[in-house]
Order: sequence, then C-alpha cells, then structure tokens
Amino acid sequence: MELDINALLHFSPLIKTFTFNAWVVAGFTPITRGSKLDYYINRPQGMKGYIINLTLRGQARAKAGEGSLLFGENELLLFPPGVPHHYGRDEHSEHWDHLWIYFIPRPYWVDWLKWDHTTHSIGKTTVNDPQQQQALRDLFYEVIHHHNDTAPLAEALAMNALERLILSCFQLQPISNRHAHDPRINAICDYLNENIAQEMKIETLAAMVFLSPSRLAHLFKNELGQTIYAWREMQRVNRAKWLLQTTTLPLNKVALSIGYSDPVYFTKVFRKHNGIPPGEYRKRYAAMKG
Repeated sequence: MELDINALLHFSPLIKTFTFNAWVVAGFTPITRGSKLDYYINRPQGMKGYIINLTLRGQARAKAGEGSLLFGENELLLFPPGVPHHYGRDEHSEHWDHLWIYFIPRPYWVDWLKWDHTTHSIGKTTVNDPQQQQALRDLFYEVIHHHNDTAPLAEALAMNALERLILSCFQLQPISNRHAHDPRINAICDYLNENIAQEMKIETLAAMVFLSPSRLAHLFKNELGQTIYAWREMQRVNRAKWLLQTTTLPLNKVALSIGYSDPVYFTKVFRKHNGIPPGEYRKRYAAMKG
C-alpha cells in the first residue's frame, strides 16, 4: 500500500478540498516556506474528533498553553477532541511535509489513545526505529488510500487500517501499556463482540475467566467504568451504526443481527445513544456521503 511522494500529492490540499463531516478524513500536506499552504492552522475550540499527524520532512511548531511544542521528522502528534489547534511550519525550517488523519474513534479505541507524553493534552511520540517508522508510514498511506477510494467498504477498510495504526502507536507508549486492561476483561470483551447477538448470563462469562459473578462485575466496572450490560449495549449500537452505514438491511434485520428481536425496543435503545432513530440515522449518513 506504500505510496511515493508524487502519488501522495493527489491527496493534498493543493489538489482537493477536505470536509470534516465523516468518521475518517485523511491526507498529505506538503509545506514549503512561502508556498500556498504555508500558514498556521488555528482552531481555538479544537475539533469534534481526534487529529493525528506524522512529520515526513522539516519541523513544525504547535502552541501549547503559554508555550510551544516543536516536532520534526518521524514524530507523531495527537490532538484530542476540544484541544485548541494552533500549528504550522516552524519559522526556522524550510519545510513541513506531514501525513494527517482526522477521525471519530470507535468507543473501545479510547484507552489506546492515551499517550505517555502530553503537553497541554497534546500527545507526542518520537519513532526512532527505521522499521517502525516505515510501518507507521505504510499505515498512514493505507488509511489515506482507502479514505479517497469510492469502492464499496472503502470507509470500513480505512477504519480498519486506522485501528491498526492506533494500536501501533499505543505499543510505543510503555507507561500507558502498563495500565492496560486486565486480560480477563479483554477476553470477556472479545467474546461479547464475537457473539453480539446472543443472550448473555454473567455466570457463564464469569466461569470462562474463573471468577465469581460478583468479582467479574466489580472488575469489569472498575476497568471500563460501566457495567457489562451497558458496555454490551454500546457495542450493539455501534455494530448497528456500521450496518446502517454499509448495508441496505431492513431495520428489523439489523435489530435481529445484534440480538434485538423487537424492532421497537431496538429503536428506543438506538435513539438513547444517538438522539435519532435508526432510519433517520441511515438517511443522514447517506446524505452526508452523497
């Protein structure tokens, strides 16, 4: 999936205009002193989603509180939602060429977006190993390629590559990794996602990881901040959103595929999480994509 710089120019603001009204938006921005793109991005309120960028050449500067944050080649920056953006080419550098991705994360990604080193909530990671550098560049390129594709499931493929990129970045955070979830909880979450339409008994889940039901319930709530039932409901709704975006399944079949035999109850649950019913969600998403 690796692209050369000339190919990347097709995914640059020099060629196309970007709008940030999708789950994932990605591109390449080459900046040279005095060029058309040589200006500071200024978003005082930040954005609704995250932005991650990787510098390929040159150096940039971001305002961070009363100070500033410098970042150069093979350094990653992560701006969480609502964090002010004020960044651009550093005045002492002739260039700042960088890959970037804007995204709305899936709920279970959030723990992977906690980086060890932050300055006023802006995360920074330096990648020193050449193989890791190439692997990260390839994942950025893959997200960019799929985001700009019009083939079926292109957005799903972009999100898949983005998840692998986020995991790769999280692996570079040794302190945060040390506080990752208990492996028993990860096993339960994996099982629930793989069997999302099945009915669940906490006694069955507890036996799988050799815990008492009460101990599992306590551990799960302590690790994820919500009950097993609430977490599963959120995953079901997320799966429904994906099906509404990527298939033409009737609403009752969407409901059945995630374990809700009553479409009315499914609509009630979906509205609780999204503010609108599933049919309206599908219409709005189709209009946004169109």
